Amino acid sequence: MLDEDLLFALALQRTPNIGDITAKKLIAHCGSLQGVWNESKKNLLKITGIGSYTINYLNKGSLLHQAEKELTFIKDNHIRVCYFENDNYPALLRQCIDGPILLFQRGNISIKKQPVISIVGARKITNQGVANCEAIIEKLSPYNPIIVSGFAYGADIIAQKFAIKHHLQTIGCLAHGLNQIYPNAHREYMSAVENNGGFFTDFWSTDKIERANFLKRNRIIAGLSEATIIIESAERGGSLVTADIANSYNREVFAVPGRINDSQSVGCNNLIKFQRAHLLSLAEDIPYILNWKFQARHQQNNSLVPHDLDADEKLVYNFLLAKDKDSIDNIARMCQMPIFKMSSLLLNMELKGLIKPLSGKYFELIK
Repeated sequence: MLDEDLLFALALQRTPNIGDITAKKLIAHCGSLQGVWNESKKNLLKITGIGSYTINYLNKGSLLHQAEKELTFIKDNHIRVCYFENDNYPALLRQCIDGPILLFQRGNISIKKQPVISIVGARKITNQGVANCEAIIEKLSPYNPIIVSGFAYGADIIAQKFAIKHHLQTIGCLAHGLNQIYPNAHREYMSAVENNGGFFTDFWSTDKIERANFLKRNRIIAGLSEATIIIESAERGGSLVTADIANSYNREVFAVPGRINDSQSVGCNNLIKFQRAHLLSLAEDIPYILNWKFQARHQQNNSLVPHDLDADEKLVYNFLLAKDKDSIDNIARMCQMPIFKMSSLLLNMELKGLIKPLSGKYFELIK
């Protein structure tokens, strides 16, 4: 993105009374960022839904001056900028009507063909919640998903730490500019996150940390992801806001149920009760419902895969390479094959000496 275009985008992002939805409408009508800035107010008032109050602050030189300062900060700190019309902007977030026109990035984020999910929950996460979070991430790790969260206390940072532990990319969505970090106690995790993903924000370096920012940030957490998982939640909380936003985007929501008397399970139980989320009892339900296709993460180990396998056999081999052992039902479900076909395939692989049957209809890879 050219500096001149970025300057006008920053100025538009900073204009009072103009949010991301209105900004996109103005850009579409005027044909360019500079066109918005140079268009007469008379012509702008002809746009449906645009009134004098909305455009009152447009064309103010002070906004360009603020934008110049922020542009200097961006360049001096080597921050990557994603403009909503450019290819480097996250595809799922682009589908959201209120997605930011500009997204600022630090780290090594790479969103390509990998699945992306958000994991959020209570600040005061219980020991059971921690265990559930790791179990979910561990069982999803063969699919190599990107784990998105808010880098906050509790479930957020737990999810991101477990993502790093299981060698998954993770993205922290911040409610402030990239010149600071909140909470300060999580500063020690910044390098690990940036080395295994990074941070996104649509806030400027001059923005103060305010409560409303965290609720605004939640739309990015939900918008980046094809599904949002709520690990734990009290009756009210920011994770429930994220779930509501995800539902408004027609994205899937999963909630881990808990005992009816547990205060940190009330929110999840209510989401399930009012059919605002899938009941998440097995991590395997997530790839099944989202129709993920298994992709071997251990591409570096492909030399270990026998060369005489067909495509289906390689798929199963790689699955068991990551999982060690699993049931025929789950292998069939995760590899998206009917049971009758999987039974024949596993028998053939057993005869080749690649796998061995275990009790309970489980199969184990022979390494």
